[in-house]
Amino acid sequence: MRVGIIAILQESNTFINGVTTLAHFEQDLLAEGAAVADRLRGSHHETAGFFAELDASGIEAVPIFAARAYPYATVADDAFQHLMARLTACLNQAGPLDGVLVAPHGATVSAKVPDFDGHWLNLVREHVGPKIPIIGTLDLHGNVSPQMGQACDALIGYRTNPHLDQYQRGLDAARMMVRTLRGEIRPTMACQFPPLGINIERQACAEMPCKAMYQLADDMLKQPGVLSNTLMLGFPYADVAEMGASLMVVTDNNPELARKLSRELAQAWWNRRHDFIGQLIPTEAALDQAEKLLGPICLLDMGDNAGGGSPADGTEIIHALYRRKLGPAFASLYDPEAVQQALAAGVGSTVKLTVGGKTDDQHGAPLTATFRVLGDFDGKFEETQPRHGGFTKFDQGRTALVESEGLTLMLTSRRMVPFSIRQLTAFGVDPAKFRYLVAKGVHAPVAAYRPVSQHLIRVDTSGVTCADMTKLAFHHRRRPMFPFEMDTQWTPE
Repeated sequence: MRVGIIAILQESNTFINGVTTLAHFEQDLLAEGAAVADRLRGSHHETAGFFAELDASGIEAVPIFAARAYPYATVADDAFQHLMARLTACLNQAGPLDGVLVAPHGATVSAKVPDFDGHWLNLVREHVGPKIPIIGTLDLHGNVSPQMGQACDALIGYRTNPHLDQYQRGLDAARMMVRTLRGEIRPTMACQFPPLGINIERQACAEMPCKAMYQLADDMLKQPGVLSNTLMLGFPYADVAEMGASLMVVTDNNPELARKLSRELAQAWWNRRHDFIGQLIPTEAALDQAEKLLGPICLLDMGDNAGGGSPADGTEIIHALYRRKLGPAFASLYDPEAVQQALAAGVGSTVKLTVGGKTDDQHGAPLTATFRVLGDFDGKFEETQPRHGGFTKFDQGRTALVESEGLTLMLTSRRMVPFSIRQLTAFGVDPAKFRYLVAKGVHAPVAAYRPVSQHLIRVDTSGVTCADMTKLAFHHRRRPMFPFEMDTQWTPE
């Protein structure tokens, strides 16, 4: 038995004025054949789970193609064409396959093909034919399309946010593949697409209201014949027709049961739709609240959510902390220009810098102050624990550590998502020394920052990942759709 492994992942924020290029993939992951296994075996990623389970079952894993880029803007058409050509060539070289394990993100968008994931999954289906099983994993932030569901025998989404279960979901998908190839089961899947936008602030799986829905989903798994179910929370920063919630139920050779249970789960979700409207706290109110709490306090900058593709140079919270003389405080900013200026001045020197707010005019104005240069680092660090995204190696480029009047800033030459507290500790920064820790995200930083914080506050800042979806200029989303159209009516199919 030979099972192919393919992974193409990128979260595309279509509200960013820019494009994701091939260089963005080359900077993170772009590999063929054996190089796929070299990069991903032993990681926390779902593909590592693919390899581990196939190896344990005595089935040959055939690494085919893997591409991944950090969350950013829509994928440029030339990058899309290049990736599809590489995928096709790698499939042609892979030889006969008995099954294919796939790892799409679910929220990748290209300039001319909005349903990027549906396109490449259908390409794989056309290559292997209708009888070869295709089973895959999905980031729970995927915007699932009917085409994606039709191309695959089963799709299994993450169940945690921050995403700490990617490896386990990879094991689940591979085990389902193994049992399918052995003739023990025959996966049959049903999907539902309620016109429901889930506010990003409400997307913590272990917290209410998500927790109640996942409890329902877990209870359903106990029923005979149910192989898997998935609640997809969606990615609200993609202006595509598929944007929003979706769900899948996979049964053992029982399509009618899959349809019945998917309708039940979808109706339960729809009945709770008002619970998923965001509860938003503006910056000044968040700081008023934080002043009354014991530190350290992690302030989650939702409008500059680097894990959702934002520029990671937003200054709204930083300005407020500096103006109100609240500290000691720490934040990281993407600002290669300021890095060069600080390091040119030299460690130990004092220099006037204008930092942050340079990518666009949506994330606050630059902050100008006199800083003391504390450190000069290469920006490379590693994470040994499972963390959001399954990443283990990081490179934020040349990095400068600077301080001004109780505000310590880590200035980076590359955008860095705060997945790991090693971003601080690898460079001698002790989070316990700060009362306020600013993390540019909503849920992705939680696994890293909860252990070092007494409290976490999600702050409603402005930007391309602003939590209030109604402020975003959608042109392609479904209409009517809750909560944009509050009187939306819907019944599961």
